[in-house]
Amino acid sequence: MTATTFTPRVFSGIQPTNHLQLGNYLGAVKRFVEMQNNGIETVYCIVDLHAITTWQDPADLRHATRELAAGYIASGLDPERSILFNQSQVPGHAQLAWIFNCVARVGWMNRMTQFKDKAGKNAENASLGLYAYPSLMAADILLYKATQVPVGEDQKQHLELTRDIAAKFNHDFKVDFFPMTEPVIEGTATRVMSLRDGSKKMSKSDPSDASRINLTDDADTIAQKFRKARTDAEPLPGTIDGLKDRPEARNLINIYAALAEQPPEAVVAEFAGKGFGAFKPALADLAVARLSPIADEMARLMADPAEIDRILGNGAERANAIAQPILNDIYDIVGMIRSRPV
Repeated sequence: MTATTFTPRVFSGIQPTNHLQLGNYLGAVKRFVEMQNNGIETVYCIVDLHAITTWQDPADLRHATRELAAGYIASGLDPERSILFNQSQVPGHAQLAWIFNCVARVGWMNRMTQFKDKAGKNAENASLGLYAYPSLMAADILLYKATQVPVGEDQKQHLELTRDIAAKFNHDFKVDFFPMTEPVIEGTATRVMSLRDGSKKMSKSDPSDASRINLTDDADTIAQKFRKARTDAEPLPGTIDGLKDRPEARNLINIYAALAEQPPEAVVAEFAGKGFGAFKPALADLAVARLSPIADEMARLMADPAEIDRILGNGAERANAIAQPILNDIYDIVGMIRSRPV
């Protein structure tokens, strides 16, 4: 049997919880923007169904969804060239997730480390959605037969599960229907660390606002956070190897390199022998130059929520035009009767 050739398509999504921060921008959104220039169809989603695996205030969720859309657009994502929408406006995500709940095995879910991390010692009181959301993530990707997903290192396990579900579906129904989606992990700062602790990932949920750069921060706040970022007393080395046991220093070098679109080696060479008293102001100036325009544009977009909603609705129509025929085929494969027009 000849292997199916799948149309190249990129899919990725971010949860609308709290503010977009520098880690989201460098590790995801900046790459989303770059990928829309590669001649491949790009589908980007605000995964609001994932957000409610833990309780969300409805008004806050609506605001965060619009703010994330504004962040995408302000960062350079073009909603005419890419498809941008919020997940809940395309019913196929939830419909396919149920089918995948019946394909995936409980043992696979038990191995997912993120549930253990998020539920912690209170796992018995966690929502069923939090436990099962990896199958929804698989549905997000495979509803579009996405061939590539830009992910951070911490999401590789979920993509491996997506591939397992796709393979089992294809095997169980004797079809070559779903692609084996490939992760795209690239870039200088695909894992941005906290400004207060170089061993921890920069996170929207960290109680210390000083640990992260929010995309909504103004120029003064950005500069102040970088100037106060935790470092060590040693000058910067002449080679990357010299940063091996200096996580805070390596993190700041990576951030500078990503913002300047230079290799870390070039940054180290430029600042070799200099202390952080010289480096951190340079980093702050660079960050302000790159990020302040994004914050300003986000504020402008957020002043017109109806326009954001229009963009998301238009994106949902375009996404659904791809998803619905694929979902119809899945229902036929599984054996569901479809006698009502969709």
